[in-house]
Amino acid sequence: MVDERQLKSLLKETEERMKKAVAATSKEFAAVRAGRASAAMLEGITVDYYGSRLPINQLATISIPEPRMILIQPWDKNVLKDIEKAIAQADLGFNIISDKNSIRLIVPELTEERRKELVKVVRRMAEEGRVAIRNIRREAIETIRKMEREKQISEDDKYRYQDEIQKLTDKYIEQIDELLKAKEKELLEV
Repeated sequence: MVDERQLKSLLKETEERMKKAVAATSKEFAAVRAGRASAAMLEGITVDYYGSRLPINQLATISIPEPRMILIQPWDKNVLKDIEKAIAQADLGFNIISDKNSIRLIVPELTEERRKELVKVVRRMAEEGRVAIRNIRREAIETIRKMEREKQISEDDKYRYQDEIQKLTDKYIEQIDELLKAKEKELLEV
């Protein structure tokens, strides 16, 4: 027979993986802009700095002085043009205003059509998150069934732990649904 601690460990590992799936979905949502400025919009943009590629937040202070403006103040003024070039190449649709000390990015208002497209994008991201959670559930349940086939756990334990895994699945899918609802509301808000 399997030690009860192994089953608890399987549940804990399954829950941790589901939490990571929700966090990954949340991070993807943050990158989708809703006409409101956010430092997350610049994630993934790297700048060539003395032979290495660095993210903007490692080269400058990023602040949001107004709801539709991002202010970038490089610590090394020599990298200003490189940051500006990297943002322009990323083609995020910002209006870029540069002076000798900083870069201001004006986030344009979203059109109704673009808002609806973004809602479709976040719905797809949410579904990918749900699929990831269901895959984690499937793997955990398969592990439990294998333990039962190998007579390591009883049939009662198998059903009890499958129920626990299903409860975790429902809990984390509901969290993704809540994130989606909030993001849709943010995107459709004018």
